[in-house]
Amino acid sequence: MVTKSKTTSISNTGMYFLAILRIIIGWHFLYEGLVKMADPTWSAAGYLEQSRYILPGLFHWMAETPGVLSVVNFVNIWGLIFIGLGLMLGLLTRFSAIAGAALLALYYLANPPFITSSYGAGLEGHYLLVDKNLIEAVTLIAIAIFPTGLFIGLDGLIQELMLRKRYAHKILSPEQLKSVAPEPASQQVSQPVLGRRELLKHLATLPVLGIFGWSYFRKKKWESYEEQNLVDIMSGASVVSMNFAELDELKGELPYGKIKDKTFSKLILGGNLLNGWAHSRDLIYVSQLVRAYHTKDRIFRTLVMAEKCGINTLLSHPVIGKLINEYWKKKLGKIQFVSDCAGLLYDANGTPSPMPFEDWLDLIREAIDNGATACYVQGETADYYFAHEGYDKVAKAMDLIRSAGIPAGIGAHTIETVKKAVDEGFVPDFWMKTLHHQNYWSAQHPVWHDNKYCFNTEETIRFMKELPQPWIAFKVMAAGAILPEEAFRFAFENGADFVCAGMYDFQIVQDTNIALDILGDPGLRNRERPWIA
Repeated sequence: MVTKSKTTSISNTGMYFLAILRIIIGWHFLYEGLVKMADPTWSAAGYLEQSRYILPGLFHWMAETPGVLSVVNFVNIWGLIFIGLGLMLGLLTRFSAIAGAALLALYYLANPPFITSSYGAGLEGHYLLVDKNLIEAVTLIAIAIFPTGLFIGLDGLIQELMLRKRYAHKILSPEQLKSVAPEPASQQVSQPVLGRRELLKHLATLPVLGIFGWSYFRKKKWESYEEQNLVDIMSGASVVSMNFAELDELKGELPYGKIKDKTFSKLILGGNLLNGWAHSRDLIYVSQLVRAYHTKDRIFRTLVMAEKCGINTLLSHPVIGKLINEYWKKKLGKIQFVSDCAGLLYDANGTPSPMPFEDWLDLIREAIDNGATACYVQGETADYYFAHEGYDKVAKAMDLIRSAGIPAGIGAHTIETVKKAVDEGFVPDFWMKTLHHQNYWSAQHPVWHDNKYCFNTEETIRFMKELPQPWIAFKVMAAGAILPEEAFRFAFENGADFVCAGMYDFQIVQDTNIALDILGDPGLRNRERPWIA
C-alpha cells in the first residue's frame, strides 16, 4: 500500500496516536469557530486591543479600523471552522495543520503569555513562556510532518481513488486483449483494489464529526443537575428559574411609537445595570457585582439581544455614549440611546446639590455629541431644581437639547415636579415619570430607604392622564420588587406610552414576551388615558 511506504518512519501505533491528537485539536478549532460564528457580539477587537508585545501598533490598528476588523473577524471564524474540519476529517491535512499553526502563532504574538493583560492579570492557561496556543501550534507542526491524513482520513481515500484512476487506462478489456499481442508479465499493471478495511479506516473520521455535531447542537438543551433541581436559584423580580427564554421563543415583534419624529420601541432598555448602578436596598455589594458582570463584551451582548427582540432604544447616562459609538463603529447594531442628563452631585451622606451649571451643560453637550436620539432632564435633577425654583436652569438645558434638533424631556420621581413644570409653562416633548404600585412589603416601611420611587401613585395616574405629551414610565418594577408581569401591565393600563425597564441579557426575551402579551390585550385599547404615541 502507498500509505505503508510513507509511514515507515513511525510505527502504526504512533500514527494512530498522532491521528487521534489531530482529531482532538480539530475538534477544538471547529468548536471555537462555530461558537464565534453563533455569537453576533463576538469580535477579535478585544484581543487585539490588549496586544502589548510585538507589533502592538499593527494589532491596535486592526481593532480600530472597521473594514480591517471585519476581515480579521471573518478570517478568524472561517479559518477556525475550515482548519477544524480539515484536521478532523484528515482532509488537506498538511495544509490545515500549517494554517492552524500559523493562526495560533499570530494569537501568541498578539498576546504572549509573559505579558500581563490590560486588567493587570496574566493571560489564561500559561506557564511563563508556554500557553495553550504555543502547545497546539507545536503539535500541529508535528502533525504536518507526518502524513496522518493518508493513514486515517480522507486524504488517504482520495489518494487511493486517484491511483485507481491513474492506472485505469492501462487495463484492457477482453475485446482489446484479442486484438493486441499480450504484454510481458513484468509490464502488466493490475488495478489497485481498495479493501473494505482500508475504506472504513479512511472514513473513520466521519462518525467523529457526527458525534461533534450531535454534541454541539445538544449543548444548548443540556441542563445541569442544579438547573433541574433548584426551583429558585436566582432571586429578583425578573428571574424565577435558570430556564431563560431563547430567541427562538420570541412571540412576535414589539410595537413602536413616536416622540416627535423619532421612533421608539414600546419597551425600552434601561441603562442603570449597564452603568453599574443598581438600587440595592440593604445589599451594599450589588452595584459592585453589577459592574463586575457587565464587562464591555457583556454590555454589547445585551444590546444585540435587545435589538434582536425588537428593542431599538437604550436609556442611559451620557457617559455610555462613547461605548455606544464603539458598538455602532463595530457594526454590531444600530440601537439608539436616550440620555438622562443629571445635574447633581452627592456628598458622602447621599445629600444632593447642583453641580456647576456649565458642567451640567457640558454633560448635555457630551450626550448630544455622542449621538443621543433624545435627552431629558434627569428625574432627581428636575425634582431638585423645581423644588428650589431653578426653573431658568431647566429651561436653558431644554433649549440646549432642542438646539440639536432632538426631543427634549423632563423626568421626575414626584408628581409635584410635573405639576410645577406644567404650572411654569414647560411643554416638554415627553415625560419621564416613575410609576409603580405600592403592594410590596418594603414599600410599607415608614422611612425611605432605597425602596420606593413613585410616592403618590394614584395622583400620578390622575394627573398624567390629562397631559398630551408621550409618557415613558420608569422604575416600574420598583428596582426589582415587583414582577415584570405585574409591573408592565400596571404601567401600560394606567397611561404609560412606553416602559423603560432594566434587564440583564438573559431576561430580555422573557420580558419582551411579557410586554407583547400585555400590549396585545384588546382591553388595553380602551384604557382611560389615550395612547399618545
